[in-house]
Amino acid sequence: MILNATGGTLSLLGATPYIGQYNRWLAPVALGDLDGDGMVELAYIDRPHLAKRLRVWRWTAGALRHVADMDGLTNYRIGWDFIAGGWRACSGEMILASGDWSRVMAVRLAGRTLSARDLGRLGRDGLASALVCPP
Repeated sequence: MILNATGGTLSLLGATPYIGQYNRWLAPVALGDLDGDGMVELAYIDRPHLAKRLRVWRWTAGALRHVADMDGLTNYRIGWDFIAGGWRACSGEMILASGDWSRVMAVRLAGRTLSARDLGRLGRDGLASALVCPP
């Protein structure tokens, strides 16, 4: 949900579709101009331990509009108190894990298309080292 808090009152500006039942949630990945077009996108993993679907939406003309989806990615494991991965600004990529937690994946948005490249085996530090930009 995107809320507006003007004058002490909350109002709903936009929301993604309902995901089907209680006790299911979305894990944020990134928010900003993810493809360099000047528009703001938001990316999240839909049900990170079930659906494992990256979803990207664009805020335009006062509403959220669906951009693209990619299956087989995640950023959270049951029991964790954090969400892994995120946005790597130096490369313009989202850093996520493969759905089976074996690989580090870098995902790029170009217009309405998502493309992924495999960065290698997921190591002991998880996704943290892949988020680091070179000096």
